[in-house]
Amino acid sequence: MSRNAFGHLCQLLETTGGLQCTRHVPVEEQVAIFLSVIAHHKKNCIIKHEFIRSGRTISRHFHSVLKVVLRLRSLLLARPSPVAEECQDSLWRWFKGCSGALDGTHVEVRVPDSDKGRYRNRKGQINTNVLGVCNTEGKFIYVLSGWEGSAADGRVLRDAVHRAGGIKVPTGACQLSAWTSI
Repeated sequence: MSRNAFGHLCQLLETTGGLQCTRHVPVEEQVAIFLSVIAHHKKNCIIKHEFIRSGRTISRHFHSVLKVVLRLRSLLLARPSPVAEECQDSLWRWFKGCSGALDGTHVEVRVPDSDKGRYRNRKGQINTNVLGVCNTEGKFIYVLSGWEGSAADGRVLRDAVHRAGGIKVPTGACQLSAWTSI
C-alpha cells in the first residue's frame, strides 16, 4: 500500500468512520496495527514487539479499527453486479450474467521454523495461498488470505464458498455447482 493510499484510508476511517486517536496511539498507528494483523496474519505477541505496545493495547486498537471498517463496509467493499445483457465491452461479451472473475495467487511470507512445512508450496517456496474475486470493473469484492502455501486451490475455493461470509454465488443463468465439489 502506498503512503498516499494509507493516508486516505486513515482519513476516511477518522472522518467518516469516527475512529479517534487516543492519548498515546494516533489513528495512523492504529490502522497500521490493524493492517499488519490482517495483511500479514501476524499474532498479537509479534505485533506488540513490532509496535512496542502491550498485547492489551494491540488487541483494543485492532478491534476498534475492525468495528469502524465493518461499519463502513458498504463504502469500502464493492457489491458485485452481473454483466448486463447489453454490455458492449468485447472482453465481457462471453460472460453475460457473470458477476466477475476469481483467481488464486501465492504470496511469499515469513513464518516460524515449526510452520515452514505447511507453508511450503510445490515449488519449495514458503508462502500463503490467497484467493481474490473481482467484479467486472476490476475491483476486489472478496479476498481470502491466510491459507498455507501447500493448500490446493480447490481446497481454498471450497473453504471460501462454504465459510460464513464467504463468496456468495449468484443464482441465475450460470450453474456453478460443478466447481464447488472440487
